[in-house]
Amino acid sequence: MRNASQRVSLWEKIGYSLGDGSANLVFQMMMIYQTKFYTDIFGLEGAIAGTVMLIARIVDAFVDPTVGILSDRTNTRWGKYRPWVLWTALPFMVFYILAFYNPGIEQKALVAVYATISYTLLMTLYSFNNTPYASLGGVMSGDIKERNSITSIRFVASTIAQFVVQGLTLPLVNKFSDGGDAAQGWLSTISLFAAIGFVFLVITFFTTRERITPPPGQKSDLKKDIKEVFSSVSWRAMFVLTLFLFTTLAMWGSAMNYYFENYVDSEALYQFLDRLGLVYAGAGEGVGYSILNAFGLIVSSPDQAYMVGFGVFNMLGALVQFFGVILLSSYLANKFGKKRVFIICLSLTAIFTAMFYFPGKADIETMFLLNFLKSLAYAPTVPMLWAMIADVADHMEYVSYRRATGFVFAGVVFALKAGLGVGGAILGFLLSGFGYESGAGVMQSQSAIMGIQLSSSLIPAATFFVGVIALLFYPITKQFNEKMQAELELRRAEHGK
Repeated sequence: MRNASQRVSLWEKIGYSLGDGSANLVFQMMMIYQTKFYTDIFGLEGAIAGTVMLIARIVDAFVDPTVGILSDRTNTRWGKYRPWVLWTALPFMVFYILAFYNPGIEQKALVAVYATISYTLLMTLYSFNNTPYASLGGVMSGDIKERNSITSIRFVASTIAQFVVQGLTLPLVNKFSDGGDAAQGWLSTISLFAAIGFVFLVITFFTTRERITPPPGQKSDLKKDIKEVFSSVSWRAMFVLTLFLFTTLAMWGSAMNYYFENYVDSEALYQFLDRLGLVYAGAGEGVGYSILNAFGLIVSSPDQAYMVGFGVFNMLGALVQFFGVILLSSYLANKFGKKRVFIICLSLTAIFTAMFYFPGKADIETMFLLNFLKSLAYAPTVPMLWAMIADVADHMEYVSYRRATGFVFAGVVFALKAGLGVGGAILGFLLSGFGYESGAGVMQSQSAIMGIQLSSSLIPAATFFVGVIALLFYPITKQFNEKMQAELELRRAEHGK
């Protein structure tokens, strides 16, 4: 029987989900476009762009644990984690804009310094906002089904944000580029996303509430919290999984941007878009055409096919993930358990990713089919990651009678951001190693094209499989989790929690 005190209303779940929609307006941009922005707008070499991202990871090693410690020890009338979502909303979005602002500096060394500072500050604010936000999801309810529902709705919002960022960014940049000024197009697009993200975070703060508190009598003990977290097998498994998962997503997402611009045949892509009705056909078009054109999704020549084609490719993946999250994630998790579903789905995702090595440059239909299959395989795992991390916090409470939700999530958020930076860095170093020349519109060598192909297929498939191996060591099965949650509920009931 489900505990009524742990039930969460649909409105609260939606309000909470908007926080992840906001985070993904930032995260998806960094994952897909940050490396490309650095090489083609800032004009940095791939290796330098990669180094910028790695430097920020050094700072993260100190920032992320600090955020976890501070949020765990925050006590306000709004709770421990909710206030941070509100306090950091505005600066988070300001630094988002600055990270994609081209200050017009001529010297590449100074450009690299600006990129490093702005990117590091953005990543720091990401931690101060997203670690408490993720922790909040772990204390809204202790009910397994409620938690699965919260994360599923949360990732519906994140998938919509993914759809918007991955699908509409390049068309909007092109639309806002006054007189061909790409830097202005980027600034206008990012400013629009930042304004929406700020509003979403404010809504999250006002609509959510915390229901789970640390066990009665738990005293603040940083040394003990650190020891418990690092000695937890479940936490270590999730750390490795998250690190390699987001390393792969960042590498593959960014690489596919280069893949579409430099490998895919523009004439074949143009003809494919024509069959979809996305090619300019003269005056007298209807309302649907006008809407598509308003978002920059209409092309008039093959040289524009890359921006719209890559956007449509990403929108297909986001739509498949959207329906996969809604229709499959909670059902599969409740029926088979999160661990088992994650292993099978991530293995299939790796296989379909590897297959991107094989389509010819004009075989557009095969590329889109592989993206459909890859997105369908990956979709059920999207909400499960954070639900499993919340289970880790419960597991530590179950074993040690101590709860350090913020510190648990801080470590995994660090792994996420480290993966984001490492994936971008690996791609940057691979591009430089294979001879990619930075700058928009540069004709690339066959060696550079081969590097882009490998970075879009076999290499990310291998790193996906490392995540599968990490999951094998994750101890919280469906049966164990049900037993653990039942006992924790009894403990909390005994103490009036």
